[in-house]
Amino acid sequence: MGVSASEGPQIIGIIGTGNISAAYLKIARDLNLFRVKAVTDMDSARAAEVAAEYGVQAMTLEGLLADPEIIAVVNLTPPGAHADVSLKALNAGKHVYSEKPLAVEREDGQKIMNLAAAKGLRVGCAPDTVLGAGIQTAREVIDAGRIGRPVAANAFMMGSGPESWHPNPDFFYQRGAGPLFDMGPYYLSALVTLLGGVQKVSATTTKAFEQRPITSQPRAGEFITVNTPTHVAANLTLDGGAVVTLITSFDVPGSDVPRIEIHGTGGTLSVPDPNTFGGPLRIRLRGEKDWTDIPLTRPFADNARGIGLADMLAAAPGQPHRAGGDLALHVLDVMHTILESAGQEKTLAPRTTAERPAPLDAPPAWFTVPAPVGGD
Repeated sequence: MGVSASEGPQIIGIIGTGNISAAYLKIARDLNLFRVKAVTDMDSARAAEVAAEYGVQAMTLEGLLADPEIIAVVNLTPPGAHADVSLKALNAGKHVYSEKPLAVEREDGQKIMNLAAAKGLRVGCAPDTVLGAGIQTAREVIDAGRIGRPVAANAFMMGSGPESWHPNPDFFYQRGAGPLFDMGPYYLSALVTLLGGVQKVSATTTKAFEQRPITSQPRAGEFITVNTPTHVAANLTLDGGAVVTLITSFDVPGSDVPRIEIHGTGGTLSVPDPNTFGGPLRIRLRGEKDWTDIPLTRPFADNARGIGLADMLAAAPGQPHRAGGDLALHVLDVMHTILESAGQEKTLAPRTTAERPAPLDAPPAWFTVPAPVGGD
């Protein structure tokens, strides 16, 4: 399966043509890392519109999965459909790269990984922002020992909720969403990339409102029933012993807290927003009064959603890719463990473990010449 580098970019299909599909279609067109042959969506008119805009084909889901040229699919469906669509794609013999989270339920995430392993196929999952210049340069700084031994970290994603800007915000307040499942994958993936997997969890949760008014158009004035915690506070112990305070919230009217700070025995590193690819990245060493900006030394400082997929497609046989399914499953597991810890009012250990993905050195070979997909 796959094509050789001499035959050109590998051919993929995209399932789901919501707003995020544009990022994959643009990077495919602009950087030639892979080629999108077709898109599909439950809204066939939307799929046709996107296909026409980017010069690709609009297909049915069945037609896309049956196409022998398409070796991998990007699953951009709503979170509740991630598992079903990914399993169908794997059963059709396609490698899968999914938007986050890998699945809503951890058991479904495990089914995806088990099926992929049985079929010798790869699974990748967003976010690939952890492969951007900001997080990767931060990784370089930590690995070089510039802040000493990491002891603790703070991570904050706090806002007032998406009902003020999203046209259909209902799903944000259902199981499998909320601030933890919506934005937690960015923060948890960054923390694992920088410091290692999560060993144990202690958490509390709450929600400010049982119903929330939609203020965005076109549904302003309607109300959403809240069925998931909207403020989640967790303490995480990571491999290596670093202790992390993680807060995700849709209940905060305003905040000036940093996104992520890593505190070491020799200094503190202020890490960029993990929902972005670039900076700023700053350091303050022990004994210093001021912060110092750190120039970004790694590639992809601009919006480069799709580089995780390119890295998966380029992985050599037996070589793990970085935005991999194992990491995504661990993140999914940790999020469920956080909610379970809060519900049971005790410290819990996740069921899975995760290794830090290999750092992304500059420039990766696949940036200029895509290579064949390798089996795991």
